[in-house]
Amino acid sequence: MTAPTLTTRSATLFVVDDDPEICELLADYLGRHGYHVLTAQDADSLRALMQHEPAADLLIVDLMLPGDDGFSICREVRKHSDVPIIMLTASADETDRILGLELGADDYLGKPFNPRELLARIKAVLRRTRPVQPAPSAEQARCVSFGDWQLDRMTRELIDQQGKRTALSGADFQLLQVFLERPATVLTRDDLYALTRGRDAPPLDRSIDVHVCRLRQRLGEDAQHSQLIRTVRGAGYILTARVDALA
Repeated sequence: MTAPTLTTRSATLFVVDDDPEICELLADYLGRHGYHVLTAQDADSLRALMQHEPAADLLIVDLMLPGDDGFSICREVRKHSDVPIIMLTASADETDRILGLELGADDYLGKPFNPRELLARIKAVLRRTRPVQPAPSAEQARCVSFGDWQLDRMTRELIDQQGKRTALSGADFQLLQVFLERPATVLTRDDLYALTRGRDAPPLDRSIDVHVCRLRQRLGEDAQHSQLIRTVRGAGYILTARVDALA
């Protein structure tokens, strides 16, 4: 039986740009790809985020900002944090790029940019900077926890906080396994169909939606208020909970 891939929580990104349209675009686009995105329009707003919100896993900072610019932010952040920084700029001056990297930026992207390229750069930086947890042994991976639940992979039973066990059908177990093996990853309906059934989905098939709905019911949730398996509009579904192996 394949052991689940463990991961840390979904990465938190702080986007700092004085253009509200860019902030909204990135918050929506990166959010649909499983990231938790918070935005700020200037250095003061970023400082407030860093004081009152959980620590960011990566900063995306526009170079040209009102007040303290991106260079100043990078210099200030590097005094107390190694959080990765990707700088954005409309300037074609190579000197700006070199200075940004010398001040501690991890990557640099010119404006205008393709959001897909930014996404690829985010993934690459996070792969380099976030620790990778070792795969658990088969014994450790028999039970995994996620949210308020545990799954016994040997008996195919869900276990709630009171220790009550509920047997899953084969289809429900396979679907849950797919989510647990790919936490914080947006999975399309075609992905879920292929991963649970080993073949491509027929055209216009919506059976995966029915199976997701049933699995949510097993987890005590509904489509309107689901916290564990969230619908990503226009993309698919994502398991938002951290997944941990249990001894």
